[in-house]
Amino acid sequence: MTRILGIETSCDETAAAVVDQDYHVLSSVIESSLDVHRDFGGVVPELAGRAHLTTISSVIERALVDADLDPLMPAIDAIAVTSGPGLVGSLLVGLSAAKGYALAWDLPFVGINHLEGHLFAALLDAPSMAWPVLTLLVSGGHTALVLHESPGVHQVVGETIDDAAGEAYDKVARWLGLGYPGGPVIDALASEGRATSLRLPTSMMGEGLDFSFSGLKTAVVRATEKNPEVSKADVAAAFQGAVVEQLMRKMRQALERYDVAGVAIGGGVAANSALRSAVAAIAQEYGIECHLPSRLVCTDNAAMIAAAGVYRWGAFGPSEWSLPATPNWSLGSLS
Repeated sequence: MTRILGIETSCDETAAAVVDQDYHVLSSVIESSLDVHRDFGGVVPELAGRAHLTTISSVIERALVDADLDPLMPAIDAIAVTSGPGLVGSLLVGLSAAKGYALAWDLPFVGINHLEGHLFAALLDAPSMAWPVLTLLVSGGHTALVLHESPGVHQVVGETIDDAAGEAYDKVARWLGLGYPGGPVIDALASEGRATSLRLPTSMMGEGLDFSFSGLKTAVVRATEKNPEVSKADVAAAFQGAVVEQLMRKMRQALERYDVAGVAIGGGVAANSALRSAVAAIAQEYGIECHLPSRLVCTDNAAMIAAAGVYRWGAFGPSEWSLPATPNWSLGSLS
């Protein structure tokens, strides 16, 4: 059995996991430093890096022990580690750890694009899914539509031209005084509101598959200033409805262009209840499979990095020891 140790430190989660060649998760440990950043309204890079340094060794040890492996000399075949995109200080902690353990255990390591990791999240729950698949990747820093011919073989067919959907959630939550992170609190609050109570403009109505969310945040600010009597729950419902409407409009346009066996979602915003319901409805409408990863693997985790490592290591072999952290590594640049 092939086993890959995955390490993820791109932002504020320190994570390690062991996954086998069939994408079965043997262990997954996540240690978040979110509470350190909450009072600042966002992730503080220096504090995130320090938190990774404090916890990474114990997180890796726990992942190995949970997989019934010897933490001093584990029976694994390679180490996969996020090397971009992300916060450079955080990335360097994980990358340095991966190289150190690989040297100590005489193992190969492979650098993984964090966004490609999110694309593998659906495989962790459905290793035998039918291909091709259209995946909507929605996170705090990225929003994209990706066409997959098979695991690791993909093409970005649409992406945001400005803010990501998750970034818009955080900005609107900050404006409404709801705290950080904005996604979960707006999702919960929206269930209590009426989306029709506030009219918001519809963005990117053309036939292209790109997204735009920067104007929506501004529209929320202006609309709430003009209509201060509208409750926060109604604002949240209207905003979330506008985000999901744009995402689904573009997914539907993509499904008209590409013949796929199923749709999937990935990224932190893929945990959003309204988005999950909308994607499931579209899949039913088109009569295709729907792959909604469990919420635990939607947010940053190392199991998805290990899963991507299964493919990358098998297809391209190990990375060079000189591999740097690449904070702006784009998904479209992957071969």
